[in-house]
Amino acid sequence: MTTMLDVTHTTTALLQGLHDDGGDTAWEVLDRRYRPIVTGLARRLGLSDQDAMDVAQETMIRVLAEYRDGRYDRDRGRMRSWLLSIARTKIADVHRKRAVRREARGESAMVTMPKDQELEDIWSTERRFVVLREALAELQANSKTSDRSIRAFEMLVFHRRSVSDIASELNMSENDIYLAKSRVAKKLKETVQQLESLYEEDAP
Repeated sequence: MTTMLDVTHTTTALLQGLHDDGGDTAWEVLDRRYRPIVTGLARRLGLSDQDAMDVAQETMIRVLAEYRDGRYDRDRGRMRSWLLSIARTKIADVHRKRAVRREARGESAMVTMPKDQELEDIWSTERRFVVLREALAELQANSKTSDRSIRAFEMLVFHRRSVSDIASELNMSENDIYLAKSRVAKKLKETVQQLESLYEEDAP
């Protein structure tokens, strides 16, 4: 299984790599790194799974085109701000099309997009989930941590299932669920830090 740890380039290095030898490898890693965040953002802003995936694809294609056209200036803004600007426009387009259809049916066509700070907060949350999932995949592939412990962690953290439901489904005690979460979180800490360092979104 390929994870972000297989390519340890920072976002800046990947962007520079888009101009080297066609940049296919750099683009694949950059796309794998950011597309899930955009998809999660779009879902959080009310899009269906399919619309969210379409928006993410369109956003990343636009990112590549604009970068190769020289339209991204790192000195003028952060990578996150650039991506958010493109994604926000794509998401708003979907909402506008929905509004037109609602208006045609005589329904309310009001569309309200979150303010910039709220968008950045959602982005940060989705990025943390993406990094955590990658770290969990790395742990599962390269450690002796039991699949059941990892599954319990996923159900508790990602799916927000109740401890009693997880205990019943996985045939574990509630105490075992808490222990599994603690142990997995401790093992994930270093990997998460390594993955976080690959993102340079917060640097000007």
